[in-house]
Amino acid sequence: EEEFKWLLQEEVHAVLRQLQDILKEASHRFALPTSGSGGAFKQENFVLSTSSTDQVKGVMTLQGDALCQADVNLKMPRNNQLLHFAFREDKQWKLQQIQDARNHVNQAIYLLMNRDVNYQFKTGLEVLKLMDAVMLQLSRARNRLTTPATLTLPEIASSGLTKMFTPALPPDILVNFYINLNKLCLTVYQLHMLQPSTTKNFKPAGGSVLHNPGATFEFGSQRYEVSHVHKVECVVPWLNDALVFFTVSLQLCQQLKDKISVFSSYWNYRPY
Repeated sequence: EEEFKWLLQEEVHAVLRQLQDILKEASHRFALPTSGSGGAFKQENFVLSTSSTDQVKGVMTLQGDALCQADVNLKMPRNNQLLHFAFREDKQWKLQQIQDARNHVNQAIYLLMNRDVNYQFKTGLEVLKLMDAVMLQLSRARNRLTTPATLTLPEIASSGLTKMFTPALPPDILVNFYINLNKLCLTVYQLHMLQPSTTKNFKPAGGSVLHNPGATFEFGSQRYEVSHVHKVECVVPWLNDALVFFTVSLQLCQQLKDKISVFSSYWNYRPY
């Protein structure tokens, strides 16, 4: 009983402080300037490419959760024609995955700090409930980075991203940006317009993170088939840091839960 009391009064608070410190570090990786911080959040440039092909190259400028500049060079396989597209100067593209992950981290920090400094936990169940709530937010933060959204090709075609470029994207090109783990990814789809008279069996593709050549869809009363897919990516170091912080924090939460559970099971089933 004395050990359990010490665990609740001392060790739980030490672990909570440790979790706060780790998650504040994670939050700083995602940080955006507040109105009083004076000065914009730093811009980072990334070159997106792949070792297997030089069909697509992209240079992206990431500022917090926003792509504020993008230059894409695309070599058309049919005639080796080189196309170049860039974001319009008045546009930037918000990466919702980063925004959501940051919000979940901040919610976890709020849960850890949302009590008086002299607060004492009375029961193990109270600690278990807190750890479950914190772990839920951390799991959601991690999942937002590790699980990109599945989109249909019409959803990609109607995305605001297609209207961000100058010159405008031709109707037979689609692009999509997303985060996958610690990487910023760009997918370029080259399309082939299907003639209305085609006898090809037409079956629209469903939602996917990455569509394969041969996928078909209908958009604006025109039918298309994906002829080529190019995916380029690069590692974003601070996303890697954030994922490590999430893993360490989840392990700490689980270790504390395990300790509480051991004492609680003894407390519940001790002989009288």
